[in-house]
Amino acid sequence: MSATTTNITAADINKLRQATGAGMMDCRKALTESDGDFEKAIDYLRKKGQKVAALRSDREANEGVIISMTTPDNKTGLIITLACETDFVAKNSEFIAFTQSIMDVALKNKLNSVAELLSAKLDNASVADKINDQVAKIGEKIQLTRFERIDAEGVASYIHGTYRMGVLVGLNKNTAPALEAGKNVAMQIAAMNPVAVDQDSVSPDIVAREKAIVTEQIRNDPKMAGKPDEMIEKIAVGKLNAFFKESTLTAQPFVRDPGKTVAEYLKSIDADLKVTQFKRVQLG
Repeated sequence: MSATTTNITAADINKLRQATGAGMMDCRKALTESDGDFEKAIDYLRKKGQKVAALRSDREANEGVIISMTTPDNKTGLIITLACETDFVAKNSEFIAFTQSIMDVALKNKLNSVAELLSAKLDNASVADKINDQVAKIGEKIQLTRFERIDAEGVASYIHGTYRMGVLVGLNKNTAPALEAGKNVAMQIAAMNPVAVDQDSVSPDIVAREKAIVTEQIRNDPKMAGKPDEMIEKIAVGKLNAFFKESTLTAQPFVRDPGKTVAEYLKSIDADLKVTQFKRVQLG
């Protein structure tokens, strides 16, 4: 049974509009038909042919500071997010410096999680206590909301904008040219938001989800009325291949030289250079 209209709040509708760019009434209907489930509502809009702005809802915090860095040997990279309530606080130089001091602790100790970082020492007190001091001083809710780590032969990092996005790229090499290429690829990831390194590393859940969506889109096309399932399946496979080309890192056109794919760019730097993994974290 679908959620009643009274269960769908204006805030819910606005959140979906912000994430997808769809109209208010379309968002209301999508949420109603999806029992208020945000992800299902996005799929509903896409199945109905809406051009949604966000493929995935990976927003983790409204405001805050994201820092992405590597250890001096470039073999470990970390991203942390210190979230706050307002843009005013997020842009404050003292708040940025405080976030950097937390990152310094994380890097020095090569920590693995939010829990480890909160219990680590910063100036003879725990990071958790230091954050609480900031809450008392600033008067806003402040939380360490994200901690991501990559270990690889080489790791490149990139911070986009005013600490609003961080990217890590794991590489199979640790030379200066490889790390420079890794930074360029990190900028690509920031701009294009791929779902995986390549087609083989796309999760089965995402593949199944995309296939269901494109199949439904094809069935909803009046031109396909009465067409056999075999034809629909063939078209769906073609659309899925287009999705892989658009949404996986190494198949994407390289933003700095669209005549090459990212895979071809990496090969031009070093024939054996490969991206092994990546992390991308952004504020909402």
